[in-house]
Amino acid sequence: MTAQSAAAASRQREPGSAALPSLEEAYEACRQETAEWAKTFYLGTLLMPPAKRRAIWAIYVWCRRTDELMDSAEAQARPVEELAARLDAWELRTRQLFEGQVRDGLDRAMVDTLERYPQSLQPYLDMIEGQRMDLLQTRYATFAELELYCYRVAGTVGLMTQEVMGLDPAYTSAPWSERPDTSEAAVALGIANQLTNILRDVGEDRGRGRIYLPQEDLERFGYSEAELLAGTLNDNWRALMAFQLARARQWFARSEAGVRWLAPDARWPVWASLRLYRGILDVIERHDYDVFNKRAYVPQAGKLLDLPFSYVIAQAR
Repeated sequence: MTAQSAAAASRQREPGSAALPSLEEAYEACRQETAEWAKTFYLGTLLMPPAKRRAIWAIYVWCRRTDELMDSAEAQARPVEELAARLDAWELRTRQLFEGQVRDGLDRAMVDTLERYPQSLQPYLDMIEGQRMDLLQTRYATFAELELYCYRVAGTVGLMTQEVMGLDPAYTSAPWSERPDTSEAAVALGIANQLTNILRDVGEDRGRGRIYLPQEDLERFGYSEAELLAGTLNDNWRALMAFQLARARQWFARSEAGVRWLAPDARWPVWASLRLYRGILDVIERHDYDVFNKRAYVPQAGKLLDLPFSYVIAQAR
């Protein structure tokens, strides 16, 4: 994001002043932030019609602003009490967004998105609750605990965006049609993406004192927390990671069932994003599960080469 556009988008409205960037400027700021911080996700949005991609950018930026309250370098130096107060203030501001109140340009893009694609406030509150989990919880005893966290910080994104994606009229236009429920698949894709993030970022998270891999799994595979913190690569670690990757792939598979219900102009970008993000798991395998010393990502050339395959799958489903 350029300094000029960022300043325009985040310019605060002073009491009695209507100084805000235009809606076009606000959406452009959302586009730039998405392109900078979520390259794989951004590539998928470019396959959408302009109105839908702009809405997705606005929702992404709201999610990123929420995440930054906890995960930015500046936030990590703050006491827990201050972070908790920030989250409380952000929850209030989010409730006000749903009432149409605007404080800056990024808010303006989000309010416009909510007007165009009405949706529930609850997933947004759930995501904020996920950030509250990060205030005090740095370990997860079971996968059930981790699944709840993954739903809150990522599964909610599927619920936030499903109204933007829309449904295929072929499933809804007939008088006898029953509106298909895509919520379960949308949540599953978010959880799959978050599990992928966790596996990719094990090395980075340990530096912040966080271990998201369930403690029950560490015990099951005979791999200690001390070994994880030391970045030990051994057969037990590889078996543990193979198990985690298989679990993440199961969540991706669960999400696939709902893609066929989506509007035709949303199926290709969703398939592209799904396949590209799942590709990170393949890279982890090629790195022999070394997430301590190697960053797993899909190269740009690989992303571009995969787009035609995603298109063919989208047309067939």
